[in-house]
Amino acid sequence: MKASVLKVSLLASIMMISAASLAADKGLLAIITPSHDNPFFKAEADGAQAKAKALGYTTLVASHDDDVNKQNQLIETAIARKAKAIILDNAGADATVGPVQKAKDAGIPTFLIDREINKTGIAVAQIVSNNYQGAQLGAEKFAKLLNGKGDYVELLGKESDTNAGVRSQGYHDVLDDYPDLKMVAQQSANWSQTEAFSRMETILQKNPNIVGVISGNDTMALGAEAALKAAGKTNVIVVGFDGSDYTRDSILNKGNIKATVLQPGWDQAQMAVEQVDYYLKNGKAQKEEKQLMDCVLIDDSNAAKLKTFKLAQ
Repeated sequence: MKASVLKVSLLASIMMISAASLAADKGLLAIITPSHDNPFFKAEADGAQAKAKALGYTTLVASHDDDVNKQNQLIETAIARKAKAIILDNAGADATVGPVQKAKDAGIPTFLIDREINKTGIAVAQIVSNNYQGAQLGAEKFAKLLNGKGDYVELLGKESDTNAGVRSQGYHDVLDDYPDLKMVAQQSANWSQTEAFSRMETILQKNPNIVGVISGNDTMALGAEAALKAAGKTNVIVVGFDGSDYTRDSILNKGNIKATVLQPGWDQAQMAVEQVDYYLKNGKAQKEEKQLMDCVLIDDSNAAKLKTFKLAQ
């Protein structure tokens, strides 16, 4: 008799646990970003996944590697698996419009982070850093570090990414006001560290007297720094954009990189998941579609507080 009671009790417990597990699983969220080899994009994915798990969702985390076709396949997979929502750092401002529309038509809302697309009304949210404001912060610091004079180089991001153009514009709206600062080279390194290294090697051969490099992101800044060190140019000042731990370490260890601009990638990703949860519960957006988050200058005064694209309070 006791064995039977124990069996029934155990079965009831298993059923209760299963029911609780099902209740906790609110469904699948697809989290799609560029390559996780870039620490910023990895932080986005990790931040979104952590918040999704805390709110009771399962996740499909994948990288499109800035390949439009791969991104489209991943969005197709999310649709086929009936994801509740897609959180996306996209592979192209124009090329992503169609796939986001397709997800919407399938009843799956998309929440964009970091990069915008060139159309409104099809994504529920586009949560991005205030790249123009951040670029101005970086440019002002760069000009101050150079004492407002000398030859400098600009490394641009990927042409299909609207952030690249916005950051460059922000830089030049400050730097072009300094008559003694002269840009002697401007090249795209496509957000890539290896490309930035090779671009800087070539640029240095033609412009050995540069005093500074301003970069569209930290990954390219690190590539530039490596090329400068290899050429013995330890006094050339580099300013980046993203707020990675690697640039933090260069700042603290007195490397070429003297400053960067923190864009809150972790917080953006977590905010997107929170807005997904609100949308699924209430059937409407929590905020307006276009949302800007201000950036913060990181230099030797606050770099020690930086970790995983967040500043400690």
